[in-house]
Amino acid sequence: MGAAEELALAPLQRDGTQRKPATIWVVRVGGQLCVRSVNGRTSCWFRAVQVRHEGRISAGGVEKDVTFSDVDLRLNDEIDTAYRAKYRRYEAKIIGSIVSSEARSATIRLLPC
Repeated sequence: MGAAEELALAPLQRDGTQRKPATIWVVRVGGQLCVRSVNGRTSCWFRAVQVRHEGRISAGGVEKDVTFSDVDLRLNDEIDTAYRAKYRRYEAKIIGSIVSSEARSATIRLLPC
């Protein structure tokens, strides 16, 4: 899934049902899949992840149940580099939004269940 351009991320809600999936960019850093909320910690999907820390991701016809976990903040520079490399064909302004301090504060890793 780390090679996918985008993935659909559907956090579980308090009652165990899935939220509507959000389409997000994903990178692999040190064997870990990492995602960020371009809108920071206030985005709906990021706030939902903080409630249950469980959900489902899908890309290319593959679906996986995952646990959402905090990222070691010391990895943020490596994650920035991974985003810049993987999505380099996009405008600098777009890349800038995913490596902004707001997005960096909303970085999580995806762990298989």
